[in-house]
Amino acid sequence: MKCIIIDDEPLAIEVLEDFCGKVDFMTVVGTFTNPLEAIGIIKEKKVDLIFCDIEMPQISGLDFIRSLDNRPLFIFTTAYSQYAVEGFDLNAADYLVKPIPYNRFIKAVSRAKELCTHKERQVEANVFSSVGESNDAQKYIFVKAEYESIKINLDDIEYIQGLKDYLKIHIANKNSTILTLMSFKEMLDRLPVNQFLRVHKSYIVNVEYIKTVQRNRIVINDIRIPIGESYKAHFFSILGL
Repeated sequence: MKCIIIDDEPLAIEVLEDFCGKVDFMTVVGTFTNPLEAIGIIKEKKVDLIFCDIEMPQISGLDFIRSLDNRPLFIFTTAYSQYAVEGFDLNAADYLVKPIPYNRFIKAVSRAKELCTHKERQVEANVFSSVGESNDAQKYIFVKAEYESIKINLDDIEYIQGLKDYLKIHIANKNSTILTLMSFKEMLDRLPVNQFLRVHKSYIVNVEYIKTVQRNRIVINDIRIPIGESYKAHFFSILGL
């Protein structure tokens, strides 16, 4: 992920640069003490993620992010926790309070990476849909189970549960399941991104079957499915909650 760092304190920039340098999927392509100087590189769409301070003399980080039309993912970094609610109202990927612990930084960029991957999948799906090949237009998939390939209508899938090397597909209205040897990544690559969401390291859900959403779990057909901490922000953002 290509990122930029915006902070009026050079020392704060150095800390984030050092942290980013320790993560193999992060590349710092620019640092700025004046947020207005970052507009050019952002408009050129060469940035996946912005680390942005909030209290700066030229313009606040909140107002700067609001001013961007096609904004990348962003993480607020600040010494003041009172801005957290406003920051998340802008759909920040995360909110880091200085001094930033390294383990908290890792959690934030891992979440941003997952959000970035999801955005890329959505873009790919939109591109494919222009030529009639989107998996969003797909009505079914075939999965291997024992010695045959079984056709499953996507609208019939309530949720998918991970069991070691296998996936257990729960089928609606039939009180049945299908066990297939497949990874979560393989399955997600075949599912419509706007209908199926991974909400836990062991669960993918069909949003059409969500009955209620509680603080840390989803209810589908009276089955309570946990929402993993690293998936929570993305899940609630997609559902607009």
